[in-house]
Amino acid sequence: MTATVSIASIEKSFGAARTLKGVSVDIAAGEFLTLVGPSGCGKSTLLRILAGLIPQDGGSIRIDGAPVDHLPPRARDVSMVFQSYALYPHMSVRENIATPLKVRRLSSAARWPLVGRMVPGQSAARAAIAESVNQVAAQVEIEALLDRRPAQLSGGQRQRVALARAMVRQPRVFLMDEPLSNLDARLRVHMRGELSELHRRLGATFIYVTHDQVEAMTMSSRVALMMDGEIIQVATPSDIYANPVDVRVARFIGSPEINLVDARADTNGQVSIAGKATGFRAETVGALTVGLRPEVLAIDDGSSEIVIDSRLQRIERLGHDVLLHMRHDAGGKKNMTLRVSAADLEKLQANGRLNENVAIGARAGSALLFGADGKRLPGLQGAAPTELMNFAMGRRAVGA
Repeated sequence: MTATVSIASIEKSFGAARTLKGVSVDIAAGEFLTLVGPSGCGKSTLLRILAGLIPQDGGSIRIDGAPVDHLPPRARDVSMVFQSYALYPHMSVRENIATPLKVRRLSSAARWPLVGRMVPGQSAARAAIAESVNQVAAQVEIEALLDRRPAQLSGGQRQRVALARAMVRQPRVFLMDEPLSNLDARLRVHMRGELSELHRRLGATFIYVTHDQVEAMTMSSRVALMMDGEIIQVATPSDIYANPVDVRVARFIGSPEINLVDARADTNGQVSIAGKATGFRAETVGALTVGLRPEVLAIDDGSSEIVIDSRLQRIERLGHDVLLHMRHDAGGKKNMTLRVSAADLEKLQANGRLNENVAIGARAGSALLFGADGKRLPGLQGAAPTELMNFAMGRRAVGA
């Protein structure tokens, strides 16, 4: 089963603090939407409102077109996976997974320990629950763990149990509140792949909350970036990276962080950085900010349309990739980071082009422009549309 979810103008305040400020987003059936943003931006609060755990102060939620604001959590046909796993420590894995089905399918008397099995007319329901537990355990590959207690499991195994408990109900919508944050880095990478595969197999609607942009970018159909109780932008992972609507999105999405440099556009739109004219124009006049992703920068070979004089601070080797940390005097953010391949670094060092004082270069079409208010400015004059749309997903080669 799967369903559409429509969130319209959701408001929520805790005392004088306004946590959600008219949040709206529509989620397609079978979509994997990730709510990403810094801590305290309201994303977990929104998820709990969707689950019915807390009420909103305004706005509405519809699942498959039907309003659910008046329904308790159990009637909304959603399952939630929590950051803390929330497993019952005194129960086996089998019992933890079966609990949601027992609550729904067995009478109150039949749920009592020991004596519950003596209640007549419940054997068929118990057999169906056991079959459902076995099936979902096989899906997440924990069949061998069904008789263990949570304390006997690793973090990754507990996460699988929490997922199985959510899956066993066959809900229309899965809600996940930072489910991987308690895992180590290696296991998080593994579980990202497992969640993506699970979504593909189930075809269900996933709404996922995280502050980790890597999780958001690698698993999602679309990403909704939240800040200060508002959704700033909703887009595919590639589009939110290449085409951020304002400087906040550009700074949050991308690692290392985007480089920002102060600039000015004269009355003809000619853009200058530190008083030096660049090779492009902007559709504005006055102060603006030029954003340059680390991978679109290179050591200037004389052909760049944007040139910034800088000094090499340090080299950070990351295996195949290398980060060059620079210092510049062009105004704005004084530090600048370039991403190059290890092979390109060797060429630069061998040819003597990576000295203490170096000029950093970039193509005009690879720059993002932001106005004084932080909003994205129109495209650069003379830049090819495909260059503007796709520059951030590639890498400029470093010349020999």
